[in-house]
Amino acid sequence: MKKLLVLIIVLLGGIIMNNLNAEENVKASIITNKGTITLELFADKAPKTVENFVKYAEDKFYDGTVFHRVINNFMIQGGGFTVEGEHKSDTFESIQNEADNMLSNETGTIAMARTNNPHSATSQFFINVKDNEFLDHKDKKRGWGYCVFGKVIEGMDIVTTIKAVPTHVNPKNGMQDWPVDDIIIDEVKIIE
Repeated sequence: MKKLLVLIIVLLGGIIMNNLNAEENVKASIITNKGTITLELFADKAPKTVENFVKYAEDKFYDGTVFHRVINNFMIQGGGFTVEGEHKSDTFESIQNEADNMLSNETGTIAMARTNNPHSATSQFFINVKDNEFLDHKDKKRGWGYCVFGKVIEGMDIVTTIKAVPTHVNPKNGMQDWPVDDIIIDEVKIIE
């Protein structure tokens, strides 16, 4: 009986590890009107954040949104506003900040955007266009930082194109750093 129980535990452990390993290699494509950006998502380092991003992608939430905040030599941000300049209402609850995962906001990484509340991230994300270590987790008392949950593995040339577009204050909503010409996210696809 003990041998059977051990065998079952070993088999279940193997199944669970295979599922985790598959999740570690989740990839996503952000298909824009400027080209496609392919990401590797780090489910092993930021499981809740990756799960959240995948849910929004599979729910088609990102389709038709824009990169609404573009700051050359900093980052490009998307996932929360429509072409018309309207804030798109989040469909899922905010998530626990996983910025203490030891990943750094280096050039080409993708991280969650949030408010001053460290656990307020929902749908919006940004791609770092330079090393932004000041956004990293320091400690839980002095600021949580911004959770890195993946990196660009193809299409960094598209990110470079987007970071250099002219921006202005959007006349519809008063937001600064809004691209003059819309940078549309046509679709975010999860690649198994």
